Amino acid sequence: MPAPAAGGSSAPATASSLTDRIRDRFSLLVRELGKFGVVGGVAFIIDIVLFNVAASVFGMGPLTAKTLSTVVAASVAFVGNRFWTWRHRARSGLAREYGLYFFFNAVGLGIGLACLAISHYGLGSIWPAVFRSLLADNIAANGVGVALGTLFRFWAYRRFVFIVAAPAVVPAAVAERE
Repeated sequence: MPAPAAGGSSAPATASSLTDRIRDRFSLLVRELGKFGVVGGVAFIIDIVLFNVAASVFGMGPLTAKTLSTVVAASVAFVGNRFWTWRHRARSGLAREYGLYFFFNAVGLGIGLACLAISHYGLGSIWPAVFRSLLADNIAANGVGVALGTLFRFWAYRRFVFIVAAPAVVPAAVAERE
């Protein structure tokens, strides 16, 4: 019977360390996603309330009401994300982060407005009794539009706005190899 290979006994340790690395990598992502969800939930409630008040009480058009509600909700979300969701990330300057944050929010708003415009004006021209109602506007803007915009914003904030600091252990790791 052949003897086990020299590295044969370390296979469980390798699988375990791979599992640990995967768990460590995704645990941070899950924590960030959870905090992003809480901040987003608060901003979402603000967005819905302001949208409905602006559209029904103040008589604003759906696109204007959605723009106003999103700007206010995004401002609240910026504070929550900057100082809670990604507080562990490097600070790259408030002006830079704020500018990028609102640029990506404008893109997310564009996604939501496109969903609302397609529903209210596109489908509403075919079936106005259904698609030009406050309920249809809420579904298009605060359901479909927010979902698609949120996916985009999470990716963009994580990738471009609240950046990860360059790891300080890289020089030590290089020194260990030498």
